Amino acid sequence: MATDPSTMRVIIQHSYGVPQDVLRPGQIQRPPPGAGDVLIRVRATSVNTPDWATVAGVPAILRLGTGLRRPGRPVRGSDVAGVVEAVGPQVTDLQPGDEVFGSLWGAAARTRPGTFAEYAVAPRSQVIRKPAALSFEDAAASVMSGLTALIAIRDVGQAGAGSRVLVNGASGGVGTMAVQIAASLGAEVTGVCGPRNVELVRSIGAARVIDYTTEDFTRGGQRYDVILDNVLNHPPSVTARLLGPHGVFIPNSIGNTGGLLAALPRVARAMLMGLGPATVKTVTLSVNRENLTALASLLESGAVQVIIDKTYPFDHTAAAVAHMLGHHARGKVAITVP
Repeated sequence: MATDPSTMRVIIQHSYGVPQDVLRPGQIQRPPPGAGDVLIRVRATSVNTPDWATVAGVPAILRLGTGLRRPGRPVRGSDVAGVVEAVGPQVTDLQPGDEVFGSLWGAAARTRPGTFAEYAVAPRSQVIRKPAALSFEDAAASVMSGLTALIAIRDVGQAGAGSRVLVNGASGGVGTMAVQIAASLGAEVTGVCGPRNVELVRSIGAARVIDYTTEDFTRGGQRYDVILDNVLNHPPSVTARLLGPHGVFIPNSIGNTGGLLAALPRVARAMLMGLGPATVKTVTLSVNRENLTALASLLESGAVQVIIDKTYPFDHTAAAVAHMLGHHARGKVAITVP
């Protein structure tokens, strides 16, 4: 714990590169909550694609937005679960001691320290009360991946009873959430993953699981109403041939398991060139109380569970980021903050 009550422990990114080389413990001033903000004593956070991509600094063009030599915002992390420490004067429905979860994603992530820290300030509009039965680790690990999957499947793909949904990259953070959310909506789900994750993907609701090491899903005869592609290891034009009439192809770069460097050019080509009769739509992550409440309801009911590959202590945050950077995590990687 920080000995000076005006400061807090954080993990600071000093430059771009290997996580263990560029992420180091440090201390900064504890940020005060603004009028509409909540100061949260962080109990858990998680690693997402924007975190490891910014730590690695790839693709290099992204540094134009984060800082050429080092990130201007040196504390990574956006998902958060913890206990309310203080609230701004405009916040009347939360009070110190309330257990909450949510995210700093969006404008908040550009103007204040991230959640790889003892404390985090989040807009009231981006946090809700945590269900009592949900652990801090599960809550923190659910946010970006869960909301991305929810928006992709429910809103963008508009999957429902009888829909045929394919999820490529079904064992990652977004993928495991997407399989479960689609199944909960009554869709018939096909998941694509590696051999060690076949049983996992089947156990969380996939009616059919394709092991990509033994079968190329793009050569199959099945047609789908929605394809959520978290890997983009095939040209979008090839994958989109599997869509039925009025099918929707969703290239997902937010949770891309193969790395942003490979994903972004293919996403751009799909959007610019189109895919014939297929509709190409991307996911815009919207963190608000309505979406968080819908996610919390799915988690509380048991329709969706958070798959966590490994949980790291706060002092081993660099190792947690490196784990995600290896692109082999099953589900999410969580971080506990003592």
